[in-house]
Amino acid sequence: MQNKYLQIYREIADQIHEGKYPAHSKLPSEHELMSDFSTSRETIRKALNLLAQNGFIQKVQGKGSIVLDARKFDFPISGLVSFKELAGKIGEKHQTHVEELELIHPNQEIQQQLNMKKNQNVWKVLRVREIDQERIILDKDYFNQMYVEHLTKEICENSIYEYIENELGMQISFAKKEIIVVEPTEEDRRLLHLNGFSNVVVVKNYVYFDDASLFQYTESRHRPDKFKFVDFARRTHG
Repeated sequence: MQNKYLQIYREIADQIHEGKYPAHSKLPSEHELMSDFSTSRETIRKALNLLAQNGFIQKVQGKGSIVLDARKFDFPISGLVSFKELAGKIGEKHQTHVEELELIHPNQEIQQQLNMKKNQNVWKVLRVREIDQERIILDKDYFNQMYVEHLTKEICENSIYEYIENELGMQISFAKKEIIVVEPTEEDRRLLHLNGFSNVVVVKNYVYFDDASLFQYTESRHRPDKFKFVDFARRTHG
């Protein structure tokens, strides 16, 4: 079972996206949210902190939590969301095609990316994301089998993050990301509808559990016209 504060975070984030809490309105008070979700003040505060970190709200002294304009967050570079969560917010027809799922001995590059030893195995998952009948994203995922022992096509079609958090009970915590623009590979041309575009945007993710274990390396390869990449920066004081 995933942490209660994460469930509350996702529920409120969904309500903001759906317009229940419009931009510039106030969220209910901590006390009201404690009552609504039947939980402690500490749990509500953790959920609110995550909402603030991901750009959904701004906490204002004496005024509470003010809702920001979440419609701008098309593809949150600083957030950690699965395609299933993201596509649900886009609200358009979407489908995941699992092109490849196999347990492999990683080559030297993948060993380095995941800080692995030679005798360890990785799950290699190739998935094409289709939105409105256009294949526009190729996700190439590598999961260290030491942390994710078992994967199936059904899990990969649905949401690997959902499986890791809900079934395995592990806490996905943070990621380091790199963004580059490259020429499409033969694989990109074969699997994506590139429509004549001569570049793809590649987001490289190194994803960690809350104990700082690196369990996933991903290359998410995007057709450049279909997503704008938005970051939300918050200045820390002190």
